[in-house]
Amino acid sequence: MVTLEDVKRHTVVDSFIRKGNEFLGVMGYTEHSYRHINLVSNIAKDILEKLNYPKREAELAAIAGYMHDMGNVVSRNDHGISGAQIGYPILLELGMPPDEIAIVISAIANHEEQYGQPVNSVAAALIIADKSDVHRARVRNTDFATFDIHDRVNYAVERAFVAVDEERRTVTMDLSIDINICPVMEYFEIFMTRMMLCRRAANFLKCNFELIVNESRLL
Repeated sequence: MVTLEDVKRHTVVDSFIRKGNEFLGVMGYTEHSYRHINLVSNIAKDILEKLNYPKREAELAAIAGYMHDMGNVVSRNDHGISGAQIGYPILLELGMPPDEIAIVISAIANHEEQYGQPVNSVAAALIIADKSDVHRARVRNTDFATFDIHDRVNYAVERAFVAVDEERRTVTMDLSIDINICPVMEYFEIFMTRMMLCRRAANFLKCNFELIVNESRLL
């Protein structure tokens, strides 16, 4: 069976991840490098493991998490769809069965809030994992005076954690935000659609989605 380590060793995967992150940096987007994809990969796998999904599904979630932003090498626009198209021949070359490829590429294609849907458990876990990575470590702009709202929101987040409670069937996103940098309302201004997608993803996993900001439950 194809593993996450097999995918990591693939030279095209590695190149497209590096160059995609480089191209986004030119356009002023936040970090989408190894730090982001490894974190998303780990969280997606952890979500399914804690909810007692089969180990193979959790591994597929880890693979989808690692590959989900490869489409940025083509364009930021519709990068989930282009990433799925790029990923298909790579996974086929590695020997992954077609049914598993279908799960992984559908998750990659559906991780963005503009058009994404939790079409399977892997896609649902990937959505939550990807949208939970809001943190100041992702901000590349070093001039605070020129921060846009996305820079401010990410830089204001000092801690972001996803907690899964299998008994209560809850998936909780727990954030600590410096409100002197970014009021909580600004977070919702740009991330409300993301949170709604996370709620749909959690519901697909038969869980409730909770959002806690500075120890106050908002969703």
